[in-house]
Amino acid sequence: MIYFLSVLFGYLLGSIPFALVIGKLFYHTDIRQYGSGNLGGTNAGRVLGKKAGISVIVLDALKAFIPVGIVSIYSQDASIWCGLAVCVGHCFPIFAHFKGGKAAASMFGFLLAIALFTTHNWLCFVLPLAAFFITLFLSKMVSLSSMIAAVASTISLFIIQAPILVLIASALLDILVITRHIPNIRRIMNHTESKVKWL
Repeated sequence: MIYFLSVLFGYLLGSIPFALVIGKLFYHTDIRQYGSGNLGGTNAGRVLGKKAGISVIVLDALKAFIPVGIVSIYSQDASIWCGLAVCVGHCFPIFAHFKGGKAAASMFGFLLAIALFTTHNWLCFVLPLAAFFITLFLSKMVSLSSMIAAVASTISLFIIQAPILVLIASALLDILVITRHIPNIRRIMNHTESKVKWL
């Protein structure tokens, strides 16, 4: 029962579309109608500005970090599935007609929670974060940076010999993040991918 409740809890929290909430509440704008239409921090920053973009990124990360921390008090294994469910909820939110973001910020919130509550090894957070910012600096593409970071997270977890359940969850998260970025991959290959200007 704790696994079911943890996954449900994670999915519902992940389904909170902070980009939509902030856009409508503070800017009277539905960001789904602008830019890429994506409910993530990058599009929020592109449409609403740097302050809104950073706010969405932080909130999307926290909505993964906090529930994993809470559930880990009762069950480490259940907390892993809770975190993965948050990322799924972010991508397919029940509160926004199942059309959400691409789980980049939520992934980092999940990795931070894993580092703090599960592996007790910061490498699984620091390495992906470094990979993200180095790639972003070189390419100015959040999409490419997010995919590189996702792969780096699994590599780092393998290096520190994380529990097999954590490795499985990380691999599934890689698949989710990369799958959500398939349109971006096509644009990268065609040299038409947007480059971030507000960071």
